[in-house]
Amino acid sequence: MLKNGEKMLKIDKLSYNVKENDKDKEILKDINLSFDENKIYVVTGPNGGGKSTLVKLIMGIINPDSGKIFLDEQDITTLSIDERAKAGISFAFQKPVTFKGLKIKQLLDIASGKTNNVGQSCEYLSAVGLCAKDYIDRPLDDKLSGGEQKRIEIAMVLARGGKVNIFDEPEAGIDLWSFEKLTNIFSSLKSTTTIIVSHQQKILEIADEVILLKNGQIEKVGSYSEVAPLLNQSCAQLK
Repeated sequence: MLKNGEKMLKIDKLSYNVKENDKDKEILKDINLSFDENKIYVVTGPNGGGKSTLVKLIMGIINPDSGKIFLDEQDITTLSIDERAKAGISFAFQKPVTFKGLKIKQLLDIASGKTNNVGQSCEYLSAVGLCAKDYIDRPLDDKLSGGEQKRIEIAMVLARGGKVNIFDEPEAGIDLWSFEKLTNIFSSLKSTTTIIVSHQQKILEIADEVILLKNGQIEKVGSYSEVAPLLNQSCAQLK
């Protein structure tokens, strides 16, 4: 349990560069953010603004050039992906990872850290709009559609029950009916810290705070109604 004033997740002066034509290109510059328990955050902004880079840094998929990341007031900047997962951070990729030879129930068991009975596995799959009896014994491989893979990966995040749940453009490849289910899922995750990268208005509208990233820097943090005018300006500039 966090003490009053403590943040579940904090980012302090985080910067990240890549090499382009033998020169450093700045992707993120001195990012400072705080994430509370029991809140939904949506990271949005123009393409190339650094959204996916930010959440990959939080998960440890890539490493920052400078700055620090804190979880429960502990510095996790140098921890591996596995260590961060054990500490309570879950991540759903924009393009789901496939696993040869493992069935979906086995993956749900691995994600939750225990052997789920059929009823528990069905709950996770039903939450993402899948008929459990049709999927529970299937392998998660490229024979499944992109939308099916995405929904199963989100079910794995739900099964893990992490402190911080990160979703990178979860709507990609999702049909309209399942998209409606997704917004309900995110709304139900109020007991965790939820970070979603998305452009979708319906997802932006359920956010407690919207983080607008542009050109590698934070342009605005606030409610959807506060950030929406700036979003409209960004869209207009891209036309």
